[in-house]
Amino acid sequence: MAESAGGWRLGGAMRGLFTRPTIDEGTWDDLETALIGADFGPDVTDEILDQLQEQVNRFRTTDPADLKRMLREALEERLAAFDPTLTLSDRPAVVLVVGVNGVGKTTTIGKFAQFLTSRGRSVVVGAADTFRAAAVDQLATWAERAGADVVRPQQQGQDPASVAYQTVDHATRTGTDIAIIDTAGRLQTKSGLMDELAKVRRVVEKLGPIAEVLLVLDGTTGQNGVAQAEAFIEHAGVTGLVVTKLDGSAKGGFVLRVQQQTGIPIKLIGQGEGIGDLTGFTPHVFAASLVP
Repeated sequence: MAESAGGWRLGGAMRGLFTRPTIDEGTWDDLETALIGADFGPDVTDEILDQLQEQVNRFRTTDPADLKRMLREALEERLAAFDPTLTLSDRPAVVLVVGVNGVGKTTTIGKFAQFLTSRGRSVVVGAADTFRAAAVDQLATWAERAGADVVRPQQQGQDPASVAYQTVDHATRTGTDIAIIDTAGRLQTKSGLMDELAKVRRVVEKLGPIAEVLLVLDGTTGQNGVAQAEAFIEHAGVTGLVVTKLDGSAKGGFVLRVQQQTGIPIKLIGQGEGIGDLTGFTPHVFAASLVP
C-alpha cells in the first residue's frame, strides 16, 4: 500500500520518536500526540498507550525499536479483529451500496466495478438512485469505464426498487457474476430514506439473497462522517465499510476507530481519484503503512 493511505500522517509525526536513544516520558507524550493527531481518538489512544506501557514494563525494554514493533503489532491486532473478506460467492452476488450524498458513493461504485472486472468477474451496475438524474449519468460513465453493464431507470423518477429488481433480473438472465446497486443518499427524512432502502431490500430478496451491504464513508470527515451515517448503520443491515479519500488529507487512525466504534469491518479503502484507486483492506499492510 502506498504511504498516501494516511500512514505518512502517523509516520511523519513520529519520525524522530523511534530514533531516540531510549524510551522516556517524552516518548510517551509524543506518541500520545501523534496518535491523537492521526485521528485515533482519545479512547483508542489511551487503550493503545496502556497496552504498550504494560508490554514495555513486562519485557523491561528501553529500546525505541522495540516500542515501534509493539505499536505496529498492536495496531495490526486491532485492525484484524474484524474479517475484511468480501462475501461474493452467490451467483449473482448482489451488493447494495449505501451512504449519504457527497461521500463519493457513485465514484466508489465505479471503482468497485473496476476492482471486480480486473479480477475476471462480470459486473452489472444498477442506477437505483433515481432521485438525482445526474447520478445516473455519472454512475453509467464510471461503470462503462470499468467494463460493466449498466441498468438505467426506464423513465425519470422510476421507483428505485424497480430499478434494483431489473438489475438483479438482468444479472440472473445473463449469468453475470455480481450486481452492484446504487441507492439514494438523501430524502426528506431519515425514516423515508430507510423505508426506501427497506423496500429495495424486500424487492431484491424476492430474487435471491443480498451478499453485502456496503456503507461508504468519507475518510476526511472523520467522526462527523460516522454521525451522518448512523441511520444507515442502525437500519440498513450494513455488512461492511468502504472508507474513501484516504489520501494526503485523511488521517489513518480513523480507519481503526470507525471499525471499533461501529463493530463493522472495513472491506475496501479508496486512496485516490483514479478508477484503480480502490483496494481490498489488509490489516497487516495498513498497520505497516501507519508505522513505516
